[in-house]
Amino acid sequence: NVLPLKKSGTVAVIGPLVNNSLNMAGTWSVGAKHANAISLMKGLQDNFGKEVKFISAKGANIDYSEKLESIYAAHGKLTDRDNRPKEVILKEALDVANKADVIVLAIGESAEMSGESSSRSEITIPQSQVDLLNELKKTGKPIAMVLFTGRPLALSNVKDLPEAILNVWFAGTEAGNAISDVLFGKINPSGKLPVTFPRSLGQVPIYYNHKNTGRPLSAEKTAKCEYDRFRANYMDECNTPLYPFGFGLSYTNFTYSDMSVSNTNPKGNQSIQASVTVKNSGNYDGAEVVQLYIRDMVGSITRPVKELKGFEKVFLKKGESKKITFTITPEDLKFYNNALKYDWEEGEFDVMIGTNSADVQHTKIYWSK
Repeated sequence: NVLPLKKSGTVAVIGPLVNNSLNMAGTWSVGAKHANAISLMKGLQDNFGKEVKFISAKGANIDYSEKLESIYAAHGKLTDRDNRPKEVILKEALDVANKADVIVLAIGESAEMSGESSSRSEITIPQSQVDLLNELKKTGKPIAMVLFTGRPLALSNVKDLPEAILNVWFAGTEAGNAISDVLFGKINPSGKLPVTFPRSLGQVPIYYNHKNTGRPLSAEKTAKCEYDRFRANYMDECNTPLYPFGFGLSYTNFTYSDMSVSNTNPKGNQSIQASVTVKNSGNYDGAEVVQLYIRDMVGSITRPVKELKGFEKVFLKKGESKKITFTITPEDLKFYNNALKYDWEEGEFDVMIGTNSADVQHTKIYWSK
């Protein structure tokens, strides 16, 4: 309940990316007018400065290493490194935080830390910024973390420290205005992840539409993160991602009815309908992205455990409900077989509808030719 922020009181805006307008457009933004870019702090001040008192501090550099920061800024998108002792920079931020009602913490990657020829051996938030977050947590003030990144990051070591995480990627020259609108609820976020966020680097590559394994871990043990010898799992990590493909929260809540399928035994070129009713059961108007996945249970070549086959974004006022229906045809079942023919095969299919690739309802159908 930290977000959206209240349009009153004092907000501490802290982090190495608070005032860095040059990094708002991210990498591969050669044509952007960086001189016109709106930093997070400017966006907040311009849009809500008459109602809210904003105070700011850097708190930490992007990285403890000056050499790494020079590499990150090799193409001119400077990290604005502060060469004062790290203890001085941190104390300044803690003093600011203690004067505020809530903390907005802008951390993550700078623009050139991801993109072409920007590989990292670790995909965590740099330690300088993690240390800042840990120290701010000790103040007891609620924290809304604004995460800048150009790639999925491994966030297991920080995800439980802030009360909210707003993943903003690199939003472009209007970033400060856009982010401030979301922070204060002028816009209710409704985006869904187009990638999978791992729990740790050892899970990479990790993606929702992977092929099955000969010895999969049971669904029950997967959900409980339990280890099972001689199954496809880790001894020291869960199989599941930190945030799955298609994941994304809102300032409101959405509830799904049981899924219904018009025909569980279709034939030939028939079409079927799969439906759910979605209700906005929270306290704000908002939009939800309802997602359809299908799994071909047995194929002449190995098939993925699920594939996104459709989605619909629906805006619902508080308390409003709407029935969402997906039409499924044999076109949705096709794949390239060993003869490189794009076709479908009869058999059993798992039809899934849900709010993301992991949180879905299942219905089995058998489609014959």
